[in-house]
Amino acid sequence: MKKVSVLGCTGSIGTQALDVIEHSSSLCAYAIAANKSVDEVEKIARKFKPAFVAMYDEDAAKDLKVRLSDTSVKVLSGIEGVCQAACVSDTALTAMSGSVGILPTLAAVKEGKEIALANKETMVCAGDIINCEARKSGSKILPVD
Repeated sequence: MKKVSVLGCTGSIGTQALDVIEHSSSLCAYAIAANKSVDEVEKIARKFKPAFVAMYDEDAAKDLKVRLSDTSVKVLSGIEGVCQAACVSDTALTAMSGSVGILPTLAAVKEGKEIALANKETMVCAGDIINCEARKSGSKILPVD
């Protein structure tokens, strides 16, 4: 079973990825991340039962932690939490909007993870750095958008 981190799980690409994962026998949503959509993320977490959920917004993470206290899901917060969520799986789908996706993508690349990149701002703003680190770590970057 291939573990996937879906960063940006409430957006268009993230929800499509989760649909693919739901119908796959070889993929699992091991970690998910979003900005602050607590209601949506709670529903996703209860459905997919990931090991980790990261919320970029720290107040949202506090709320989600209370809501998911009856589960074994570990709730992470802030950019550090999103970076951690990016690194715990075999593949990180980076679909967070804007420059927020740079640090989690870079963290996963440094760990040698496979990257399914749906965030073009990451390459526009930090492509040289990302590509250099990918060459060092052997990380594969696959465009998905």
